[in-house]
Amino acid sequence: MHAVSFKTLRKRKDWEPPRMRAVATPLPLMLICEFLSGSTTIDHLPGLLRDRSDAFRDISVVAGFDAFVDELITVVEERQSVKEFRRLETIHSFGEAIKASAGRSSLREIVVKDTEPGGCAVNLGDALIGLGCNVDYTGTVGQPAHPAFKGFLSKCRTWKAVGGAPGRTLAFEFADGKCMMSAISQLAELTPEVLEASLEDGSFLAQCQRAPVLAFTNWSLYPYMTDCWGVLQSRILKHLSHRPHLFIDLVDPRGRPRSDISRMLERLVAFEEFTKVCLGGNLNEANVIAGLLGLEEIEEEEPEAVALQASQIRKVLGISEVVTHCVHSSACATVEGGSEHAPTPFCASPKKSTGAGDRFNAGYCAGTALGLRGVDRLLVGNCCSGFFVRNARS
Repeated sequence: MHAVSFKTLRKRKDWEPPRMRAVATPLPLMLICEFLSGSTTIDHLPGLLRDRSDAFRDISVVAGFDAFVDELITVVEERQSVKEFRRLETIHSFGEAIKASAGRSSLREIVVKDTEPGGCAVNLGDALIGLGCNVDYTGTVGQPAHPAFKGFLSKCRTWKAVGGAPGRTLAFEFADGKCMMSAISQLAELTPEVLEASLEDGSFLAQCQRAPVLAFTNWSLYPYMTDCWGVLQSRILKHLSHRPHLFIDLVDPRGRPRSDISRMLERLVAFEEFTKVCLGGNLNEANVIAGLLGLEEIEEEEPEAVALQASQIRKVLGISEVVTHCVHSSACATVEGGSEHAPTPFCASPKKSTGAGDRFNAGYCAGTALGLRGVDRLLVGNCCSGFFVRNARS
């Protein structure tokens, strides 16, 4: 097991980005280099990224298939004036407030801070574009596309709507995390038949032919996604002339029956014949898979334990890679490099947390496309996420 030093990076947990200055390198990438420059244990990486900054512009990533309109919400604990209030700080206190109202009912004020384009594939694509990569996106943005996605879609190299309306997420944000509630019945309109019809023009196959990395996200909230994966395997992936990396983020599968998850894992493993599969997710999601596979679940975030769990999941499933991102660290297990872990630039007071994991995924995918070793991919992903929570943008 390999790891970079936590000590050096943790000293910089209050790191803030330097002022913007005119540089050829995309700004988020430049800021990642600025952050990493403070660590003597990984002093090779900033120079490596700068040297390869032009290579980001040659990276193509195919992303699909989810899309959500996200409403970012703060829960009010006490209203002090028309313009001022004290927010409910933690998920624990929110839970206690709800628990206290059992049998009595209650009313709690919320403040909708913003309405934004969301969904794992949208967020991942947005971050990749910020790094200078080319993104071909296909997903359920609506037909016609919902106005919330106008900015994102305008930055994609190509995009295509498939299925019906986007999902809707109410994202309750707290200092210690977020609680998301989604309306998803409309996502059932993305069926294998609808997806297969959208592939008939050949554009998706052409996009996959030129991409070193594919990213298929959000199995959990799309009821027919397992069968859609089957269509992708038979109609697209088996016809590729190369074996790309395939990044899969399930999203929290705890709301699905064990039988559904087991069937999904069988289909996921089948991707390995055509691609190098990387299963990504947070610690909760990793624990769900571990529990289903008869592996030990992790109660506390310990980097070595997270890395070991990732290695065990990878070996049992027989796929190329597993990566897990947590609050203070991330870990990966690969065929080539074993298990590794790296620290995150922790931010005690994030400007925005919803979508941070997707930004990690984007950095990790970009590092994969560049051929970086596992621990360096983790660091790039961690810093993309760290940049996002501090600036509320990719």
